[in-house]
Amino acid sequence: MHLHRYEKIWLAFGMGSLALFLVILGFAAFYKGMQPQSAIEVCDPNELDRIDDFKPENLGVTKVDDDQYIVNMVATAFNYDFGKDEDGKPVNKIRIPKGSKVLFQATTKDVIHGFEVAGTNVNMMLEPGFVSRYETELKNPGEYTVVCNEYCGVGHHLMFATVEVY
Repeated sequence: MHLHRYEKIWLAFGMGSLALFLVILGFAAFYKGMQPQSAIEVCDPNELDRIDDFKPENLGVTKVDDDQYIVNMVATAFNYDFGKDEDGKPVNKIRIPKGSKVLFQATTKDVIHGFEVAGTNVNMMLEPGFVSRYETELKNPGEYTVVCNEYCGVGHHLMFATVEVY
């Protein structure tokens, strides 16, 4: 089989580009130890009650300072657990003042879930055994729906909550 001179050049260019890409990827992944930012902290998904941030009494919104809040949440099968209110009912709506810096900390006990506050830049993948964190400033008032954007089972469509920025 005869290849034209230009075909040989483009074939060499394509193979060289692929080899360069794989060398750079391998260097970053193995030598530098790069991994997704959400994999900074690991945890045992069966013992989340032992981690201070995910104890039942610490779930939900916590004011840290003026205009700084932490939201701790545990995702389970078809539910976002933001803790319980004074009456012992599950919280499915959290309120954050406009212009506040919010650190979302979340993990899951069972399967991979998504955590997206629709209409904002908050979007995380929650994996069992890892703590995901995302810090943002909520500037625009309104009600935002929290949705699971990773298919997690037959009740996936029932997994939602609300963030109200006032």
